[in-house]
Parts: sequence; C-alpha cells; structure tokens
Amino acid sequence: MLYITPVGESGFHKEIANIAPDKSISHRAVIFSLLSSTPSIIRNYLLAEDTLNTLSIAKHLGLQVQELTKDSASFSLIPPKNIQEPNCVLDCGNAGTAMRLFIGLLAGIEGYFVLSGDQYLCARPMCRVANPLKEIGATIYMRKGGFAPVSILGRKLNGFDFTSPIASAQVKSAMILAALNAKESSIYRESTLTRDHTERMLQGMGAPLRIEDSSTHRLIHIEPIISPLKGIEITIPADPSSAFFFALAAAITPKSSVVLKNVLLNKTRIEAFKILQSMGTIIEYRTTHSLYEDVGDIYVEYAPLKAVHIHSNIAWLIDELPALGIAMVYAQGTSEVSNAKELRVKESDRITTLLTNLKALGITCEEKEDGYKIYGGIESIKLDSIPVLQSFGDHRIAMSFAIMGLRERICIDDTNCIATSFPNFVEILRTITTVQTRPQ
Repeated sequence: MLYITPVGESGFHKEIANIAPDKSISHRAVIFSLLSSTPSIIRNYLLAEDTLNTLSIAKHLGLQVQELTKDSASFSLIPPKNIQEPNCVLDCGNAGTAMRLFIGLLAGIEGYFVLSGDQYLCARPMCRVANPLKEIGATIYMRKGGFAPVSILGRKLNGFDFTSPIASAQVKSAMILAALNAKESSIYRESTLTRDHTERMLQGMGAPLRIEDSSTHRLIHIEPIISPLKGIEITIPADPSSAFFFALAAAITPKSSVVLKNVLLNKTRIEAFKILQSMGTIIEYRTTHSLYEDVGDIYVEYAPLKAVHIHSNIAWLIDELPALGIAMVYAQGTSEVSNAKELRVKESDRITTLLTNLKALGITCEEKEDGYKIYGGIESIKLDSIPVLQSFGDHRIAMSFAIMGLRERICIDDTNCIATSFPNFVEILRTITTVQTRPQ
C-alpha cells in the first residue's frame, strides 16, 4: 500500500535520466533474436517482471544469454540452431505482449508449447491472435472464452492475406512472426498505423518485409525466411509510456517542470504527449540520435489545462489513457474519450477501473461502452478521510493515481503490479515527494 504526499505550492523541477527502458522493444529484441543466425547484443534491457519472463521463456526455447554488464541489463543473446520444444509450461506472468507474440511465433514452429500467466493475464482474451492463426492452419487450444493457458501444436502454416479488424500491434506482430515461417507469401493489412517496432526491427535484421501504403490500408508484404536473419544490436531507449507518468506529474502540478532524458520518439508512441500539449501543457522535443528509432529528450512545463475530446489515434495512446484521465480531472471543462473499447481488454477493464477510483474521490464522470466523460476543473479534492484506491492488478492504474498524489493525498492498495513494467517508479517519485508504505 502506498501513501503519497502532495508536493505543495513550490512545485518541482527535475531532470530524470533513469526512466525504465522501453518495454515493447525489450520484449521484441529477445523474441526476434530467436530467429537470427548470429548473436544479438542488447543493451539497457528492461529488468522488469514482464520482460524478465520473456527472457526466461526464450531460454527455455534454446536461447543462450551471456551478461555483458554487472547490472545484468546488457546481454549477448546466442540463438539456437532451431527453436527447442520445452519440457515445461512457459510462464508469461502478466505480459500480454509476450503471450500474443509467442503464440504467433510458436504456431509455425514444429513442437508442442504451452503458454500461461498470472491470474490477470489468464483473464485476458487471446482469441484475437489465435483465431486468425487457426484460419491459416494453426492448432491452438484455449479455455472457453479464448483464455490462457494456451496449448500450441506447432507446424508449418499457410500464407495469408489478412485484414485486421482491430488496430493492434500485438496481432500484427504475431501474424508477421507466423508469416516468416509460413509456406508461402503473406500480406497483413491495417487501416490504422499501429506501433511499428516489429517492422523496423525485423527489417533491420534483414527480414523479407516490404511496406506499402494504399489509400485505405497499410500493407505489409512478408516472404518466408530463406536466408537466416542477422542478430540485432540495440541500446534500448527510455519507454515513452513510462516517461509519460512524469510528464503528467509536471502537467498537473503548478510551478513544475521536468526533462525526460533519452526517450523513444517514435510517432506512434508519443501521441499522449501531443494530447497533453493540446490541453495546454508546454512540451518540447529534442532529438539526440537515431538508429532503428529516433531518440531524444522531452521537456514538460506546467500550464493551465483545458478539456479535450479524444476519439482518434487511440491505438497510439491506449497505454496512456488512464494517466490522461488524471489530467482531465484538472482541465477546465468536460473531457471525453471515445472509440476506446480496447481499454476493456487490457490488464484491467481500464474504463471501469479508472472511473471507479475517480468516483471514490468524488470526481463526476460517466462511463460509456467505448470510453468515458470526466467533468474537470477540480481545484482540490476535499474528503473527510483518505479513501483506499485499488490498482486492480493494473500497473498503469496504480501509477496514474500515484501521480495524482502530487496534488491530493492518495492511498493505493496492491501496488506490486508496478514492478511488471517500471520497477524504479516509486524510487523516482520519492525524489519529488514523500511516498510511504504506511501513513504517518
């Protein structure tokens, strides 16, 4: 349980250089290394529960890991000649990205594989990945409703011409991984650009991918791997989804500013910063270098917020919407989120869990099937006692309300989930304000 003390009238000014490394790229760097013929060098790997589970699974599939630094955050990853059939259940923990990408990879690899996870992951649907894979010949078994554990009897799959009905980088990545081991060529079509780390990284490894943009769709042409891929070498930048929590901190705390160092600046990952900027926050981007992706620093400074209606590019900010919900509380006017039904199938039903906590704080809000309304303009919350807010096992819900604690006295229960993506979040928060595990 965490108790957060408000900052006070003086605000804060921070430069933060130890934001957690990017989770999406960390997952992919390890999974893709299994497809290469030469070692991969991964520096600044995210040492969080989700990504450590991905690394453990890869080891069970035959990957050899040699640590390059004492902090265990940099590795040489030596791929097996062929992915091995494991003699155990592959535990994804809380990582939906890991489970969905491994389903796509292993469905096309000869062998028997079982993927499972914690109570929260096993309550998240996997049919959005499994069903299109079944249509091209995959043998996949799940619990009723499409829930893990997931059993896979891997074999060579057919090629496909698939148009995704939802904007999902996880579905896209799973289908691309399946296509690389398919019998013939494949085409994946998406109407909205989703996170494109998979395409960028695999192309950098020499994978036979070609991107084509039409008037209605983005097409990814994938050929089966003939020549082995080369290993990837990457230093993983700071995760913009994690950095956003401290952008939010400056945005809602008067007289405050923050510089977020070495952050991934991919346009599909900084949409939430753009939304915050449109609400009035002062934000500047400073690109410092580029390899597979642009990387740089983000400067954020407090300014009064105004309401916003978010209805487009939802796939680009799905992870940050709970944090944006906190900004909406302090924005003048009524903010609204729509076309975001995807929030209901994340680590928690983030529409319900966000609004449940806001209502517990006395904030007026309305739930919709595909989003919500939040009536903002709150100066401060005045309650007779501090309510105990729930994380619902969702790291982003927990961190969003922890940042709200910079303005209000906040208590959050079940915060162990934060370790799944941002192990040093509380450590950084303590450099700004007082955070305790029990009240004074």
